[in-house]
Amino acid sequence: MKYINRWGLMRNTTPENLSVHSYDTAVLAHALCELANVRFGAHLDPGRAALLGLYHDTSEIFTGDLPTPVKYFSPGIRGAYRQVEDDSRRRLIDLLPEDLRPRYAGLLDPSPANEEDKHLLRVVKAADKLSALIKCIEEEKAGNREFQSAAAAQERYLRAMGLPEVDCFLAEFLPAYRLPLDELK
Repeated sequence: MKYINRWGLMRNTTPENLSVHSYDTAVLAHALCELANVRFGAHLDPGRAALLGLYHDTSEIFTGDLPTPVKYFSPGIRGAYRQVEDDSRRRLIDLLPEDLRPRYAGLLDPSPANEEDKHLLRVVKAADKLSALIKCIEEEKAGNREFQSAAAAQERYLRAMGLPEVDCFLAEFLPAYRLPLDELK
């Protein structure tokens, strides 16, 4: 995953690979679960969220990071790419020793069994989008205006999710990402 770079259609001041993105997504998913549990009475498993965040893009080991404008260009391409991702996940699972496959199948290809699982998967998706938004902010701070529209799109998506933990993160924590380290208080 460390060899798969993200944001391939954009000029990056700091390259981001899939390993870094997955780590960031895991940390953010954990934090969102903690917010949901502590402030909004949810009963989410932050550890499971972190694991799902770590593994959420593993299919890209075989597919690479297809740029968003290509991936979502049309319903046909979106459906075909979803099938390629599904095939990639199954291929990864099949590469594991048989006795370990069931242990990893739920991480590489999670299926929600109940409402809590659905909420957890939405939180991981939100963490994925937050990671992208934070990358955009970092690029903008470095003077790269190329990420402005991507940042706006990520923020619109996150606000439309209707998750109170996400709204809380955007209001209370995201502003700090726009500050230099020496201005954090």
